[in-house]
Amino acid sequence: MKRFIQGEHRTQNTLFPESLDDYVTECNPVRVVEVFVEGLDLGSLGFEGVKPEATGRPAYHPSTLLKIYIYGYLNRIQSTRRLELETQRNVELMWLTSRLTPDFKTIARFRKDNGKAIRSACRQFVELCRQLDLFSQAIVAIDGSKFKAVNNRDKNFTSAKMERRKQQLEDSINRYLTALDSADQEEPAVAETKTIKLKEKIAALRQRMAELKELDIKMQAAPDKQLSLTDPDARSMKTRGTGIVGYNVQTAVDTKHHLIVAHEVTNVGTDRDQLSSMAKQARTAMGAQEITAIADRGYYKGEEILACHEASITAIVPKSLTSNNKAKGLYIYVADKDEYRCPAGQSLIKRYTSIEQGKTLYTYWNSGCRVCALKDQCTPGTERRVRRWEHEAVLDVMQVRLNNMPEAPC
Repeated sequence: MKRFIQGEHRTQNTLFPESLDDYVTECNPVRVVEVFVEGLDLGSLGFEGVKPEATGRPAYHPSTLLKIYIYGYLNRIQSTRRLELETQRNVELMWLTSRLTPDFKTIARFRKDNGKAIRSACRQFVELCRQLDLFSQAIVAIDGSKFKAVNNRDKNFTSAKMERRKQQLEDSINRYLTALDSADQEEPAVAETKTIKLKEKIAALRQRMAELKELDIKMQAAPDKQLSLTDPDARSMKTRGTGIVGYNVQTAVDTKHHLIVAHEVTNVGTDRDQLSSMAKQARTAMGAQEITAIADRGYYKGEEILACHEASITAIVPKSLTSNNKAKGLYIYVADKDEYRCPAGQSLIKRYTSIEQGKTLYTYWNSGCRVCALKDQCTPGTERRVRRWEHEAVLDVMQVRLNNMPEAPC
């Protein structure tokens, strides 16, 4: 082992041993956690156990458990058993808790009983960041994440799932009825045994069918026609690869320091209706009059972008790729004339106004499309018709803004 850097012997004693504080540098994040938690008025925030009981076994102070919870959040340690283990071996947590080692049940109970107080502490942290002028750029990125609930997929029902399960039960019942007819042709002793078993299975399936019909009534009564038995608030949602039963957690993050300024848990499976509400929450939390909200194309919805515009929020969201109208991009809108210019140089003028799903739409077309040499490339119909939303100008301005930001999401 010569010519290598040698460590100290484990049994080596020193006259003045190093203190625990020597192992935590001045710029370590746990020092920020320490200062922040110690500066909170935990009683006013709603934490339980701030005042100790006069009798009984002494409890851990809520500040100690809050420090452990925040440390786990910062280091992506969700399991309370893992947190208990870290308090016994992690030098940073030993320093943060003064070598206290609460068991996992105590940590879990603290997290369960102080949910509202923890959210209040998070708001205090955002307020502190605002006082330190960390949100000076007033730019947030909004995104959603799907979190799995404890509700199993077999305990979640939608209209499609309900019909599929009913059909499966019907098929099983018919299969057993066919087997029951076949059993009558066998020896009496064998036929009697099979008949009893088959009748029991058929009765169980019919009982299950009756239960499904009762669940179907409850499901149809729900606003979104969906029912979860274990976790009533959880909903079936699409994710990449497969679907889950869970929640959609919306988060607004400051783009400069990557601090979470606002979050909300919803059971809506898509992000299209979340842009304006999350942007407004972020603006309130940051204390800004105007902010810029950036999101991916999953948030693209005209009504939401208009709501941001009316609230003085600058939205930057790329267009979705779900439209089949790929040729519309070849038509240029001329604002001063309120008409479209087609690839052949002809003008498509406004013909009529319609209302669809509460949106006012204008329809443009040119009567000369029938004799145009480019007609086959534009439309298979009589003429090319372009529809425009009454607030399309807001979307056009946002698209120009997006084109000037090459670093924006695509």
